Amino acid sequence: MKIAHKFATAVFIASTLGLAGCASTPTQESVGEYVDDAALTTKVKASIFNEPSLKSTEINVETFKGTVQLSGFVAQPADITRAGEIARGVKGVKEVKNDIRVK
Repeated sequence: MKIAHKFATAVFIASTLGLAGCASTPTQESVGEYVDDAALTTKVKASIFNEPSLKSTEINVETFKGTVQLSGFVAQPADITRAGEIARGVKGVKEVKNDIRVK
């Protein structure tokens, strides 16, 4: 009976530690947040790609905890504003950091 109790305790501790490893911290995403951010990145990239005035191949999109960061280069200053507007319009985006520059 003692062996079964020790085994159950060990399984409980291991599972608790395993779940704690999936938790989010200020500098690290949980698995769920990572998946959500990957989906947001894809949606923002697709939205920018569908905008004919923007060269999407020169705009980089990264997402961390719902905050989208845009970087890269565009031809016109208005394109910087337009890319930011498009990113803000994607459902689930909490904030946009627009670091795009004019060539």
